[in-house]
Amino acid sequence: MGCENSFESSPEMERFLCERLLDPSQPISERFRALFSLRNLRGAGPREALICATRDSSNLLAHEAAFALGQMQDVEAIPTLVNVLKDMSLHPIVRHEAAEALGAIGLDSVIPILEDSLTNDPAPEVQETCELALRRIKEQKSLNSMDGTSPINASPFLSVDPAVPTSLISSVDQLREVLLNEEEGMYERYAALFALRNDGRDAAVSAIISSLGARSALLRHEVAYVLGQLQNKTATATLSEVLKNVDEHPMVRHEAAEALGSIADGECVALLKEFASDPEPIVSQSCEVALSMLEYERSGMSFEYLFLQKPLVQ
Repeated sequence: MGCENSFESSPEMERFLCERLLDPSQPISERFRALFSLRNLRGAGPREALICATRDSSNLLAHEAAFALGQMQDVEAIPTLVNVLKDMSLHPIVRHEAAEALGAIGLDSVIPILEDSLTNDPAPEVQETCELALRRIKEQKSLNSMDGTSPINASPFLSVDPAVPTSLISSVDQLREVLLNEEEGMYERYAALFALRNDGRDAAVSAIISSLGARSALLRHEVAYVLGQLQNKTATATLSEVLKNVDEHPMVRHEAAEALGSIADGECVALLKEFASDPEPIVSQSCEVALSMLEYERSGMSFEYLFLQKPLVQ
């Protein structure tokens, strides 16, 4: 498995990116620029830099590094992701992302590890992520066994999603019912969420926004992430309330900040500036990164470091 495209860069650029990612004296936004660039590359150098970053003192950067390794679907990263998942000294947001990454890579060999963490990890968000990852691996196996070749369909948003969008229901009202039903399994609710995202019409977006009141912090954080993918301005007010809510889980506020950065109207920018000094580093750093990304986009530049070479089709 692997992402559709990777990019070729010079050894000098690769070394620069790795050093920039791992340099704690750099602003968090610059380290994220390097991370977003490295996830487009392949090979030992980028992988090892991202692996090192999973132990960074910034929980936000560490969790993003684990996410990147999952999106790259690099099997060589599995031992590190397993160690991160098992390390109770790490923030739950980092352990959660390691579990999701293992599900994204999707090898049967990690099933016992995910089952162990499902039972023994004290954080509900990690337990629920392990549940999702186990189901995703089983879904992948089931799809492969049907025709021997078919992987999970690529997301139209170019992300490796933690659940396959449900194809059993096409009605937005029915999908909404599943997503908002607290008695439904987490995987079914995620599958409904991604089906609504792929629909993208007003009624679907409204259903997604409604689910920001779900009991599960994990589901709320994924909802905020999806709203960022959709970049729909009707979500601004609700996402703003999430970011302002200091009692909300940091992983949910972090995704709300990033989503507001993606929507990027004047109200969003003002709020991001306000919460760039939030006492929770996961939140303040998310606002800082979102504002930096906006600054690059508005100047017509890419937030990621540009590669001059053509993409290499995998």
